[in-house]
Amino acid sequence: MQKLTALLALPFSLALALLALPAAAQSEARIGFVNTARILRDATPAVRAQKKIEAEFSKRDQELAKVAEQLKRMQDELERQGVTLPDSQRRTKEREFNDLNRDFQRRQREFREDLNQRRNEELAQVVEQANRVIRQIAEQEKYDIIFQDAVYANPRIDITDRVIKALEGKPPAR
Repeated sequence: MQKLTALLALPFSLALALLALPAAAQSEARIGFVNTARILRDATPAVRAQKKIEAEFSKRDQELAKVAEQLKRMQDELERQGVTLPDSQRRTKEREFNDLNRDFQRRQREFREDLNQRRNEELAQVVEQANRVIRQIAEQEKYDIIFQDAVYANPRIDITDRVIKALEGKPPAR
């Protein structure tokens, strides 16, 4: 029985040794990590893009808020007066409310779709700039690989701050 255990243990230890060989070869590799979410939240171009989008959509957002308030007033009025109004007037007011509500829902959906599309366009430009900076840092500092968005990365290999600082200056040329 001991011989069988020794024979089974030999291939396992050999497999462990074989797995350790690539790890030893990789220890010389230069690895970096970039937190894209932080870049999209903190980098100057991302903040500028967010402010641009807010300015672009603020008027439509205010208009939708006014319509929402109007709907709320209409609904309150219907609830208060609905019992005392004649059926024809109540149905007319309900129809007006439903028509306005349907229009509001459509406009709100279009607003969200347009906002998301513009946000994606603007943030894609920021990501493109960040990727150019990351490539430049990788080439200058001889990184073998730089990961974006990992489940875990040791802060020792995190170069996000350097990328953000580089984005604050003039973006590197392609």
